Amino acid sequence: MMSPNFNDRKLPISILVLHYTGMESGAAARERLCDPAAEVSAHWLVHEDGRAENLVAEENRAWHAGVGSWNGITDINSASIGIEIVNGGHNVPLPDGSLPPYPDAQILAVIKLSKEIIGRHRIKPNNIVGHSDIAPGRKEDPGEHFPWAGLSAAGVGHWPGQASDDMRVLFEAGDRDRGISIIQRGLADLGYGASVTGTLDEPTQAIIRAVQRRYRPAKIDGVIDMSVMEILKRLSEFKRSGETLAPIA
Repeated sequence: MMSPNFNDRKLPISILVLHYTGMESGAAARERLCDPAAEVSAHWLVHEDGRAENLVAEENRAWHAGVGSWNGITDINSASIGIEIVNGGHNVPLPDGSLPPYPDAQILAVIKLSKEIIGRHRIKPNNIVGHSDIAPGRKEDPGEHFPWAGLSAAGVGHWPGQASDDMRVLFEAGDRDRGISIIQRGLADLGYGASVTGTLDEPTQAIIRAVQRRYRPAKIDGVIDMSVMEILKRLSEFKRSGETLAPIA
């Protein structure tokens, strides 16, 4: 059964958004994504065993992204394909409090599906994002446990390499500095919905946490340190060059 929750696009497809379902099971997620009363949907649902279900035709606008921004686009649903990946995430952790792993079969299916979508719509590597990238103040999925590096190695998205362990703090919450304005401009250039305020305010901290969650999951604190700066530098170099870069030394 296809989901009834869709409407017409207003923009060409240019973004691929990856989510986790954040629910107890794939069946529960599927039921919600197909429930007219829920008013949510996605183009694809990928189960733990690797089964990929098409719930909304890609030419239609599925309702998966909500309020967010990427590269100045605020109607993300109109410009994107959404893949929901069955995983409890932060909402349904394991009994010991850890995040549930993504099975290998599921990740292989996500890679295959993503590559097909990228090919169909000519989506650029820097436009392959997580929900937390486009809505950092609201969302954490697909989570710090999602294997972004593995996807990049398989040809889906990009990975700036292993971040250094240099945690020397440059800016903390509430700091105001010209350097923060420069960083905010850099975040906006990468695609994030950053405003230039010159202050490490909560919206900027949320974006930094999204960067850390994806590229340096060992420490997610919203603080701008040397390790974060190295990541941002490498991401900026990648976007300017359009080429795969060597990992951070």
